[in-house]
Amino acid sequence: MKAGWRWFGPSDAISLREIRQAGVTDVVTSLYEQPVGAVWPTRRIRETARECRANGMTWSVAESVPVHEDVKKRTGDFRRYVENYKRNLRNLATCGVKVVCYNFMPVHDWARTDLHKVLPDGSVTLAYDQYEVCAFEMFVLKRPGLEKAYDDATRARARRLWGKASARERKRIADALLTGLPGTTEDATPEGLRRELAAYADIDAPQLKRNLYAFLNEITPTLEETGIDMAIHPDDPPFPIFGLPRILSSAADIREMARACPSRHVGVTLCTGSLGANLKNDAVKIFREFHERIHFCHFRNLLHSEPGVFRESDSHLVGNTDMPALMFELLKEERRRGAEIVVRPDHGRMLDADKGRTCYYGYSYGGRLIGLSELRGLEAGLKYKPRRGLPKRA
Repeated sequence: MKAGWRWFGPSDAISLREIRQAGVTDVVTSLYEQPVGAVWPTRRIRETARECRANGMTWSVAESVPVHEDVKKRTGDFRRYVENYKRNLRNLATCGVKVVCYNFMPVHDWARTDLHKVLPDGSVTLAYDQYEVCAFEMFVLKRPGLEKAYDDATRARARRLWGKASARERKRIADALLTGLPGTTEDATPEGLRRELAAYADIDAPQLKRNLYAFLNEITPTLEETGIDMAIHPDDPPFPIFGLPRILSSAADIREMARACPSRHVGVTLCTGSLGANLKNDAVKIFREFHERIHFCHFRNLLHSEPGVFRESDSHLVGNTDMPALMFELLKEERRRGAEIVVRPDHGRMLDADKGRTCYYGYSYGGRLIGLSELRGLEAGLKYKPRRGLPKRA
C-alpha cells in the first residue's frame, strides 16, 4: 500500500516535515481556502504539489473537491458548477493528482455526538450514540415528523436520556452535532441547520441517487480524458439522520451506482469507519465485490456497544472490521493491478503527546501515527508470509 496522510494545508498544526517522518509517501489534501463550486487556480494546485514534493512526498489524492449543494439538488446554478467541477478535474490532472475523494451527502458530511470521549488511559476519541441524536432532534432541532423517523422505544429512551442529562452533557451533544466539518471552521446553528434541511424536504433517496448518477455521467467524459478516478466516500453515518436521505451506505448502493455509471473511473473510497458504523456492512466482502472500483482507502476501526452506539477503537486493528482480512484483500488487488493503492489511517486518538496542538477532531498526530504504524506492520507481516487464506479469528 501507499502510506497516505490527510493534511489540511498550511494552517494544519501538523507540518509536512512531521508527516514525512511518520513514513508517509502520499499526501491527501485539498485547496481548503477555495469556496465550494469555485474553479481552483492551476497555480495553487502546482504550489501545493510542489510543496509536497519538496518534503519528499507526492500529492496523490484530492480530498476533497466538494460538490456544490446546487448540484446535489439539481437546482439553481448547478450546470455552471458541474462545468467548474470539470475544469477542476482537468487542472488537477495537469498537476499529477489523479484521484478525487468526495461525497454526495446533503448538508451534513458526518456526525458524532461526542468529540471528547475520554478513555481509561486518558486518551480522547470520537463517539456516536443514535439516542443522543434523537434527543437532539427532539429538544434542540425540534424537527417535525420524528414519529416517522424513530420508533416509540427509541424516542422514549431519548426522552429519558435528555431528562437525565446535565446542562454540560446537553451542550456537548449539541456542539458535536453542529460542529464544522474537517477542513472548515464554520459551525452550524439550530436555525441555520433547519433552513438547510428544508431545502431537501422534497428530495428523497431515489431522487438524490438520480442526481448523483446524472452528475457522474456528466463528468465521465472528463474522467476518461484525464484518467482521474472519482472515489465517492460512503455516507457517515450510513443511516438517515436529520431526515436527510442516504444513498451510499451499503453494498447494494455501490452496486446500483456501478450499474448506473459504467465507467471504471467512477469508484469508491473504501472507508471502514463509515461503512462499519452499520453492523450489517462487511467491509471485506464489499472490497472483494467492488475491488476494481476501489480507488482509495480510509482504514480505521470501531467498537460497538449496541447497534447505533459506537466509538473509535483504541487500535486500527481491533474492532468490528476484520482488518487483517481486509489488508489481505488489498494486497491481492494491488498484485492484480501491478500498482499500489493509497491508504490513509482515518482518525486517531488524541494522546498526551498531542496536547498543545490545535488539531481537528480525529486528526491528531500521535493517534494517526500509531494507526499508520499498525497498518504498515500488518502489511509487512502479510507480505513476509504469503498465504492463500487467513486463519480464522479466535
